[in-house]
Amino acid sequence: MLLSKRETSVQPARGSSNNPHLMLFAPWYYGHHATYLGHLIRYWQQHNLPGRLSIVVMPTFLEKHPDVVAIANACPNSRFVAMTAEEQVWLESAKSPVGNAMVQYQLLVRYATRLGATQGLLTHLDSIQVPLVLGKKLPCPFSGIYFRPTFHYTSFANYMPTRKERIQHLKERLFLFRLLTHPQFKSLFCLDPLAIAPINQRDPKQTKAVYLPDPIEFHCPPKDAVMNFRQQLGIEPERRAFLMFGSLAEGRKGTQQLLESVFLLEPDLCQKLCLVLVGEAFPDRQRLLETWLEPIRQSLPVQIVTRFGYVPEADVPLYFQVADGILAPYLRHAGMSGILLQAASAGKPVLSSSYGLMGELVQQYELGVAVDTTVPHELAQGLSRLLSQPFEQLCNVEQMRTLAKTNSPEQFAGTIFQTLYNS
Repeated sequence: MLLSKRETSVQPARGSSNNPHLMLFAPWYYGHHATYLGHLIRYWQQHNLPGRLSIVVMPTFLEKHPDVVAIANACPNSRFVAMTAEEQVWLESAKSPVGNAMVQYQLLVRYATRLGATQGLLTHLDSIQVPLVLGKKLPCPFSGIYFRPTFHYTSFANYMPTRKERIQHLKERLFLFRLLTHPQFKSLFCLDPLAIAPINQRDPKQTKAVYLPDPIEFHCPPKDAVMNFRQQLGIEPERRAFLMFGSLAEGRKGTQQLLESVFLLEPDLCQKLCLVLVGEAFPDRQRLLETWLEPIRQSLPVQIVTRFGYVPEADVPLYFQVADGILAPYLRHAGMSGILLQAASAGKPVLSSSYGLMGELVQQYELGVAVDTTVPHELAQGLSRLLSQPFEQLCNVEQMRTLAKTNSPEQFAGTIFQTLYNS
């Protein structure tokens, strides 16, 4: 059910434990956000959880993800609540992260009050930290999903923080102290399994941090469907196809550095290489990607396949199965990476950053090759290994399956709802 502007102006209601009203505050419509919401709504319905579920989103979410909206519409107790167009402009036009966080906070208070929520879940806690650090109150108790802790990276082997990163660690420790002592805060769901113990060590009597599996739903397509899809993409038979997936023009994704490293490959390896770039929904970023790709097209015998735009969920497994390897050259990426989990589910080796949690997971689960992605020469060496070595020498299929099994949608949604209902 979708609420209109008039319907969202309901008076605040005081709920009880017998009639809970859970509000998911999920203002963003790109990346993983729609997938996460779909898993949560399905779990809510399949397990017939008590009370009501309201999901507050931007109007653009309804346009971009009608399939997820349809899931909520199938149940009278779950509904999407669209902000007004003016509120979306207000949020998107904030000129700084701090300004954006303050706008989010005001919208959060507004909708929690209107809907009479008895509990809130902030689906991207990282972007709304400032008002919580300042001790701002909410109309109801709240929990949140924390994506990118880095303060514990100092315990990782070979980690050398920059001055900027040291300052970031101090900020995170302050944020965690203020958040965990906030009188209305209940549970901190964290996607980094290595951060849970350091967070909870702050107060062993109150273990508020809970490990949250990053949900990967991977269905292995039939072999003939994969072969047909490879032909549709036009991948040449003698090539090894390497997939880059997602918001590729973002500077932190390392796409430009990866493409620059291709010029360092031996000519015979270029003849084997097919780059498959999939995703990137924004036209201005697509044009930027094309400017990066053009020099390769003009001067190297590398095949390039692009499929820009939003990718239907049903097509994601096909892209990962078509690929011979997965490229995740993120630049000093903080937090978990869904791409690593997708690759593990598909049993495909990755070329990944050696930095932070991504590097730790690649080494621990033998997912492929991890290099310093800020150095083109190291990226080229990693690509050379993927192009020349047998895949069984690059990764451990059993370890990959183990990682994938611990990150199912059922575990993700179950962890959230069981914690919220039992806390």
